Amino acid sequence: MLAITVETENGQRHIRITPQELAGLVRRIGGENDEFLVVQRIPDLPHVFIQVAHRTGGDYTLEYRDGAPDRHFQVILDGPEPVIAAMTGWARMEDGWETGLGWVPLDLWPGQDPVLPLALDDGNRERLEKRVRRSLVGGYATRADLVELAEEYLVSGDSRPVSPEQARRLVDRMWVERVEEQSAWEGETDPDRLTRAFTALEAAGITAQEDFTCCRSCGQAEIGDVASPDARGFVYFHSQCTDAAADGHGLTILYGGFDGSPVTTTSIGREVVAALGEAGLSVVWNGEPEQVITITPLDWRKRLVG
Repeated sequence: MLAITVETENGQRHIRITPQELAGLVRRIGGENDEFLVVQRIPDLPHVFIQVAHRTGGDYTLEYRDGAPDRHFQVILDGPEPVIAAMTGWARMEDGWETGLGWVPLDLWPGQDPVLPLALDDGNRERLEKRVRRSLVGGYATRADLVELAEEYLVSGDSRPVSPEQARRLVDRMWVERVEEQSAWEGETDPDRLTRAFTALEAAGITAQEDFTCCRSCGQAEIGDVASPDARGFVYFHSQCTDAAADGHGLTILYGGFDGSPVTTTSIGREVVAALGEAGLSVVWNGEPEQVITITPLDWRKRLVG
């Protein structure tokens, strides 16, 4: 698998695909509303990407950027094979993947206006950074999600103290710091174990959703919408649970049976506890159907998804 995300013009998003799948996407583009691919690494890094555009009957325009505006390059190629080779080499971070293609530099932002520093007092700056950090550590938000959060968090009436560019700069700095933190993680983390347990539960007929909806009321109301017709029950945690885990308080797990009976709910709870235990997580539950399951202690090191 390649540690990349591929986005297409027609809105498709492909995550952690094989080299063969990437090649198939490159060969496919060219039709109406399907003329380009944008590829980013996992975890995403600000201003680091490779992309290709092609219209049926024409050449392939391949570009990559490696950080600063003066590290943005383009080449025109007459077929998909050199594009596939370059994009695969980029995804694998192979030495010399870009050699021999005749790249030319692009200057798309001449005379760009500077981004003004944030005009926030210490209290509001601390509140903003703390809120962004919590979602960042939670690990389910993309950079785009975090930029929107940073821009909107301190809005009050007509006052918008954080501009889109200021929000983007703040998030990019904090995102890179988090990427550096997770580069030191080795082996399976507790969130990795959680995903493994949820994957097993899904395969066993229990609808399993991570970071699902904003609260318990919404989760209970909407979990049936994402369930398969033959699902026996469900398990999930919502974004407030994620925030608590990011703050070091363990993780609350909600569960139940779709028939609403205490007997089914208890049975689902036992399966959930067993799957979490088999994945190596410590679980607290008294066996009663009205009581939540809690994973504690928990070392919440969630790898960034974007």
